[in-house]
Amino acid sequence: MVGIALPAVPARTRPVLRLAPLARKAAVPLVCIGLALGAWYTVSLLLLAPDRRFLLPPPHAVLTESLMDPAKLEVMLRALAVTARVAVTGLFCAAVLGIAIGVLMSQAKVIERVVYPCAVVLQAIPVLAVVPLIGLWFGYGTAARTIVCVLIAMHPIIAMTLFGIQSVDANLRELFTLGRANRLRRLISLELPAALPSIMTSLRTAAGLSVTGAIIGDMFFAKGQPGIGTLLDNYRARLQSEDLLAALALAALFGVTVFAIFTVAQRLTVGRWHASGR
Repeated sequence: MVGIALPAVPARTRPVLRLAPLARKAAVPLVCIGLALGAWYTVSLLLLAPDRRFLLPPPHAVLTESLMDPAKLEVMLRALAVTARVAVTGLFCAAVLGIAIGVLMSQAKVIERVVYPCAVVLQAIPVLAVVPLIGLWFGYGTAARTIVCVLIAMHPIIAMTLFGIQSVDANLRELFTLGRANRLRRLISLELPAALPSIMTSLRTAAGLSVTGAIIGDMFFAKGQPGIGTLLDNYRARLQSEDLLAALALAALFGVTVFAIFTVAQRLTVGRWHASGR
């Protein structure tokens, strides 16, 4: 069989070939952003009458009248920092509690039968219905905001931790049984490493939910330093549409950043040996 020699790629074109996949990945988000801005301009400038344009001011008005105003931007960034602290604290508490509860349920069916229905019921109850009780029991400050984050973010961590541990290959379990490994050794050396892709996926989901919970807590619990959710509520009440959209854009950017951080963390931890991190 005669081999066919392929032409060698010149060295100067190799960096271009490496950049091509990156360009393709960046093209889709850029196109989506462009379409969203085009739709925004269409509604604001063509569909809304000038006297009703305050309902949805065009993007350049939001940029020039709000985001480029140093005084307004400083207030928003300070509020965003407060929301970020609450979201990170709530996510940390939800991660610790969720992983611990998931591990406990995986080790004893009795605990799973008792705890899991309670977790499902807690997730099924709309958080807005529980917010008044949280305010009565824990006050209207930072603690209440953090509890809202925990309630919203904890369920996916519990469910995915339990799923990951229960999905361990039966042959590997038998191997540890033949090696006379006790329950703790099996948990540390087999079950938790095998469940790591599921746990990291749940943390990535819970990160976005925690940001949502922090913003909801800001809106309902106004004591203490105002968060970005407090500003959103104030801007809505005062019909400050440019500031409202600017604060909303900053909150969305923060949520995307948190999600991206956990995406990178997932790739670093499980990307080399599991498809979920690639």
